[in-house]
Amino acid sequence: MAQTYLRDSLFRDDIFETTCRKVGDRNEARVIRDITPLIVLSAENLATYGASELDCSIESTNEGWNNSVPLIGNRPQPDYSVGFRREAFTDDQLKKLEPFVGNFIAGDQSLFMATYLMHFPFLTCEVKCGTAALDIADRQNAHSGTLAVRAVVELFRLVKREQEINREILAFSISHDHLCARIYGHYPELRGKDTKYFRHPIRKFDFTELEGRDKWTAYCFTKNVYTHWMPTHFKRICSAIDQLPSKLDFDVPSLAGTGASQEFDNHYLSQSDVNSAPASDDEDRHSGVSGERETTPGTSFTGSVSARKARRVQGRKH
Repeated sequence: MAQTYLRDSLFRDDIFETTCRKVGDRNEARVIRDITPLIVLSAENLATYGASELDCSIESTNEGWNNSVPLIGNRPQPDYSVGFRREAFTDDQLKKLEPFVGNFIAGDQSLFMATYLMHFPFLTCEVKCGTAALDIADRQNAHSGTLAVRAVVELFRLVKREQEINREILAFSISHDHLCARIYGHYPELRGKDTKYFRHPIRKFDFTELEGRDKWTAYCFTKNVYTHWMPTHFKRICSAIDQLPSKLDFDVPSLAGTGASQEFDNHYLSQSDVNSAPASDDEDRHSGVSGERETTPGTSFTGSVSARKARRVQGRKH
């Protein structure tokens, strides 16, 4: 779906080359300041400018996901991420989530939260500079993307609807530097109680080539995620929350501290799973981030179409 983009910015045709040259030998902070807003636009800023469908969203910038039950010792800290704000849910929905989030202000951890303000994250961005920088960003996004997908999987397991999201893209990530961008969709593969997490490469490209012909691709793709994919994703999450029982009787006082419950099947990554390159299909022997696949998952951009068809959400200049 075509999207509009900024007419007056550092990506303007007559100054695009100058912009790229100036950030070419600078640090990550400079790339984030000048380039990132033109690759991954701000959901909250769009809402401020009148996109009311995004009022339910909240974003974080370089903020640790301290409220998420960890997969490994290190918690994600994306350069940018987007999820749903607490105020987006009804009082009844919040009450149903309460046993699973605990005292989030005090730092209780949950499968459903990233930061104490963000529920069910669905987009992350990592920015890197230097040799092999994007590979590092990809691994960090794979970690964050797994936590984002896991949140939805475990919610749907609780209400016995997990097959609805099997091989459905449930989160997106973008890795970029001053030259290139990589866009991924993250999805689960469910086999009984076993869950494996994969990422599907949607687009990898140099946005400076051909005089910047594709410089707005990631921007327009992200805008389509916000305006077309996210509302449906949010409604689906809310429908699952609505099916949670109003009162839960657990043998332990809180699920939040450990994220444990007899209803949950937690799937953990080893340290090497995040700090090494993603596994190939032949190396896929564990629950966790299992790398990339040739076959394509579904995406609710258009129902159960393949992720290759989801490429159509990338914007085109007009």
